[in-house]
Order: sequence, then structure tokens, then C-alpha cells
Amino acid sequence: MQSDKPSYFSAFELGLWSSSMLSIFISHLLFDRSNLLTLLASLIGCTSLTFCSKGNPLGQLLIIIFSGLYGYISFTCAYYGEMITYLGMTAPMAVISLIAWLRNPFQGNRSEVKVNRISKQEIAFALVLTAIVTLIFYFILAAFDTANLIPGTISVTTSFFAVYLTFRRSAFYALAYALNDLVLIVLWVMATVNDRSYLSVVICFLVFFVNDLYGFFNWSRMQTRQAQSAA
Repeated sequence: MQSDKPSYFSAFELGLWSSSMLSIFISHLLFDRSNLLTLLASLIGCTSLTFCSKGNPLGQLLIIIFSGLYGYISFTCAYYGEMITYLGMTAPMAVISLIAWLRNPFQGNRSEVKVNRISKQEIAFALVLTAIVTLIFYFILAAFDTANLIPGTISVTTSFFAVYLTFRRSAFYALAYALNDLVLIVLWVMATVNDRSYLSVVICFLVFFVNDLYGFFNWSRMQTRQAQSAA
């Protein structure tokens, strides 16, 4: 007997996830057949975005795992900014966000977080805080002789703003991550000058960019639906 219960993921979401995973896998075969760790990190990161786009806390758990793997990959490329950012900021903030999302389910539904509207004053506070963090990290990264210092520092800026908005359950977190994806695409394109295998990482972040744009779109729909339901 066929169930009338709708699927958790829509046909579009399943198509986006499967095409994203296939793109990452094909790019690995074309440019980087040896580094299985990069492939694993990319697949986990892509899957995390799929769950995050639904407001599912499982996405945050997967981001914690992805951050550990990506931090190590960044270390091997002397991208200490990325390593410090993901191990020292993104991973801990993902833990905090996971707790915040679990504590704020929408109408008791643990698989969907309650979307939060933040005020203009809080956005201003977040921007000031981001500027302070960026300044501090610039000198830290310079001390570590980080490769491509300026793009690496900009990545810290966009990453911190994104994780703050994620913790605060704002739909704009996905746009901040999309901006961060663009910075990382530039960063890893630079890395391909010395090692062509890093093209697979570039394609990975192109896939992330598309998924983050969809995340913003879906969170905007969630926010409207939740507001209507509450009314």
C-alpha cells in the first residue's frame, strides 16, 4: 500500500543533492584521484548543506565533522587561516549552533529549527564584532606566514559573520556562507597554480555556493510559513 505521507526532501532537493554529489565525485576522478580525504570532506560538507537548508540540526553535526577534515586539508596547503578558522571558529560555533537549533524547534518538530528575525541593531553589532575578529586574525595569520594572506583574512570575515547568523537562526546565514564560498573559490584557484589536484576543491565550493543560495531561498520560505502558522 502506497503511503500518502510526503517525502521529507522534495524532488528538487533530492535532485540538487544527487547532482551536487555527482559533480564532486566526477571532479575528484578528473583532478584528484589520490586524495580520498578531500573527496570525503566534500561529500560530507555537501550533505550538511542539504540538511541545513531544511533547518535540520543534523546539518550542524555534519559541519563539525567537515570542519575537522577541511582544517587538516588546509594545513597541508599552508592555508593556516582556513585551518584556524574552521578548527578554532567554525567547528566550535557549529557545536553552539547545534545546541541552539535543538533548543529552538519549530512547534516541537526537532527536524526543523524556528527561524529567527534579528534586529538592525543586532546586525550592526555583528558587523562590528566581525570587524574586530578580522583585525585580530589578520595579525595572527600574518605571524603564521599564511599563504595568500588577504583572501585568507577575507575568508575569516565572511566565515565569522556566517557562523554568527547561523547561531542566531537567521535566514541570511546562507547568503553569508554563499559569499564565503566565493572567497574560497578564489583562494583555491590560487592553490591550483602549484597543484592542479586542488581544482576538485574549487568545484566543491562552486557546488556549495549553489546549495547555499538554495538554503537562503528555502529558509525564506520557512520563515514565511512559520509566521503564517503562528498567526
